[in-house]
Amino acid sequence: MSTRAGAAARRQELLLPYRHVDTHFIDGGWTASQGTGRIEVTDPATGAVWGSVPAGTSQDVDTAVRAAHHALHSSPWKNTTPSERAALLLRIAHQIENRAGELSLTNTLENGSPVSETGGAAANAAGIFRYFASLAPLLEQEDLRPFPNGAGETLVRRDPVGVCALIAPWNFPINLMVIKLAPALLAGCTVVMKPASPTPLSFRIIMDALDAAGVPAGVANLVTGPGRMGDELVRHPLVSKVAFTGSTPVGRTIAAACGELLRPVTLELGGKSSALVLPDADLDLLGSRLIRSCMRNTGQTCYISTRILAPAERYDEVVDVVAATIASAPQGDPLDPATVFGPSANRSQYQTVLGYLEAGHAEGARAVTGGATAQLDGDLADGFFIQPTVFADVTPDMTISREEIFGPVITVLKYSSEDEAVSLANNTEFGLGGLVFGADEERALSVAERMDTGSVGVNFFASNHAAPFGGRHDSGLGTEYGPEGLAAYLSYKSIHRQAG
Repeated sequence: MSTRAGAAARRQELLLPYRHVDTHFIDGGWTASQGTGRIEVTDPATGAVWGSVPAGTSQDVDTAVRAAHHALHSSPWKNTTPSERAALLLRIAHQIENRAGELSLTNTLENGSPVSETGGAAANAAGIFRYFASLAPLLEQEDLRPFPNGAGETLVRRDPVGVCALIAPWNFPINLMVIKLAPALLAGCTVVMKPASPTPLSFRIIMDALDAAGVPAGVANLVTGPGRMGDELVRHPLVSKVAFTGSTPVGRTIAAACGELLRPVTLELGGKSSALVLPDADLDLLGSRLIRSCMRNTGQTCYISTRILAPAERYDEVVDVVAATIASAPQGDPLDPATVFGPSANRSQYQTVLGYLEAGHAEGARAVTGGATAQLDGDLADGFFIQPTVFADVTPDMTISREEIFGPVITVLKYSSEDEAVSLANNTEFGLGGLVFGADEERALSVAERMDTGSVGVNFFASNHAAPFGGRHDSGLGTEYGPEGLAAYLSYKSIHRQAG
């Protein structure tokens, strides 16, 4: 059987038991929705509906939040120690790893991410839980601070911030929820989670892992439904903290609501990051790291550097390397382990990316490779596939240079000096990721330090669970990962005592 035929056969047998469900996870168990509405789940590689979940109601949201509020203020959760919660996180990590295959395949059927990408989702999620478990000693250390004038001392306590509303997007539906869930649980919070409408099924497997690990009833709850449910969750009077990953327009709406309510919020939003190629850069190294750093997950990754800034004297060389690398990467069935580029995650995003391709052509950019829909055959003929595209002769004023595309599209811009390159990198409303490629690492580091962004890599880019990750400007508020990510789920109390 050919690889393609094998992937198609697997698709038919992998319509998993989660495909049509009628429940949310509330107060320690799977609970029937209080409404009758449904949300369909579509395989973006074929365009076929293969699953559905409840379109939850306001009553479902209220029930879940009240369960979380009750668990927050009752034993046994209220009285657990950080070490006990860390042990729970380690059990969760183990349970997630036991479900790695099922998680990968469900994720791929939901959003079209190739199994070469989703195959690592369980290990990464488990790693996040283990990292935050390692921070438990920080919460157990006594923090006693003397008054500068010697009048007394202050005991600083770290309390859980409360019930947290956690909302994740469709591009990485497992890990972008887990980076919120793990620190929230270690801090002693309780949570209500809402996955994105196109990807509601894979996180149900995580909920089974939480249950198997012994998470107490009401501590972690999951509801599914349309976008309006997210707004209801954000505004619920018993919610104390919101964490959201998604688009900048939706983030603005959430930020406005939290500002009105004086409710702390963490927002990880859009990006339009640049890979700045210095004149001495090793272009073989650029080619070897291009897809992971600039086109990861079919270009549907917030921090990737989809703008390549190339020196004028090497512009054609850079364009050739980028185009050859992208053109040679296999596109096809995301269930095929050899596939690098899958489909757009849903029909709406597919149409959005097509609009950007049209804008690129209309504004004078040159498609060196790609530039149109991808015509696949067989089961994939109706999938949401777009040719991986490299646009050259791009100028800073073009739409494709300024706006986040969130698809398999790279733009290559030309610069004449280092100052101009840094200016181009910073000439964006976003500030999430970035890269500098250069043989002289000290010079590359100095350029990286001039880039106005939350994260930047030197000849390499990857998220580090131990280091803060967050955006500047329209890329968000606050940070995730690291001790800073844990601090977002804590509330501080100072207890003052007089000397003597």
